[in-house]
Amino acid sequence: MDRKTHMDAFGAAALITFALHLAFNQVVIKVTNGGFNPVFAAGLRSAGAVLVLLLWMRLRGISLTVPREAVPAGILSGCLFALEFTCLFTALDFTTVSRASVIFYSMPVWLAIASHFLIPSDKLTGLRGIGLVLAMAGVALALLDRSDASASLTGDLLALTSAICWAGIALCVKITPLSTVPPAQQLMFQVIVSAPLLLLASLAFGDLIRDLQPIHIAGLLFQIIAVASLGFLAWFWLMSIYPASSVASFSFLSPVFAVILGWLLLSEDVGPQVWVALALVALGIYLINRRPKVV
Repeated sequence: MDRKTHMDAFGAAALITFALHLAFNQVVIKVTNGGFNPVFAAGLRSAGAVLVLLLWMRLRGISLTVPREAVPAGILSGCLFALEFTCLFTALDFTTVSRASVIFYSMPVWLAIASHFLIPSDKLTGLRGIGLVLAMAGVALALLDRSDASASLTGDLLALTSAICWAGIALCVKITPLSTVPPAQQLMFQVIVSAPLLLLASLAFGDLIRDLQPIHIAGLLFQIIAVASLGFLAWFWLMSIYPASSVASFSFLSPVFAVILGWLLLSEDVGPQVWVALALVALGIYLINRRPKVV
C-alpha cells in the first residue's frame, strides 16, 4: 500500500484490532505461566520468533546484513528486550492482568519524558504536558491501590520496570543508527539477543516446567507466531503506511481492552481505583500522542 497522509477506515480498524490483540496477549501470558516458568516461556517465545522471522525474511528476500554502526544499538535493544519481558512475564505471575496492563502500557509516558530531554524536536508542550501529568497520576493511583487481595507491589514494580525498558527500546530506535535498519532486522536483533539471555536467566527462577497442559503449549505458540514475530511485523507495517502520530494515538486502547479482558476472561476483581487509574492513563496516553493538525 502507498504511504498515507491521514488515518483511513482500514487503518483505524487494523489498529483497533491490533490493540485488542496485544491486550489479549496479556491474558495469554498469564495463562501460559501456569505451565511454564515465566522467564523460560519468554525465552522460548524469543527463540521461536527467531525461526519464524528467519523464514519470513527469507521468503521476502530481506537481507540479514546490517550496517556495522547499528550493531551496538541493536545489541542494546536486545538486552532491554530481555529485561522487559523478564519483568513483564514475572509481573503477571505476581499480579493481575488488569493492574499489570495499566502500568505496563504507560510506556508512552516514560518515552515522552526521555524524548523531551534527548530529542530537541520532541518537546513536551501544551496538551502533551497535561497528558503526562494525567497518565503519571493514573500509574501512581494504581501503584498505591492495595485494596485488592491479589495485588502485589512486586508485580506492579516489575510491570513498571518493563514499561521503562520498552520506552528505552523505542528511544534506542529513534536516536541511534538502528533507526536506519529495516523493521524486520530491528526485531531480529531483539529476539536473537534476548533468546539466550532469557533462557539462561530462567534457570534462576525455579522449575522450568510447571503443570504443563495443551492450553499452555497453545498459548506459547500464539505468542511466538501471532505476537513476537508476525504481530510486531504488522505493527511496523502499519507504521510504514500511516503517520506515526496517528498510529501511536491508538495505543491508549490496549490497556482499556486488557482490563476488560482480564475482568471477562479471568474473572479478575477490578476495583474502582483501577478503573479510575485506567481512565487517567488512557486519556494521558491519548494526549501525549496527539499532534496538532497541519493546516
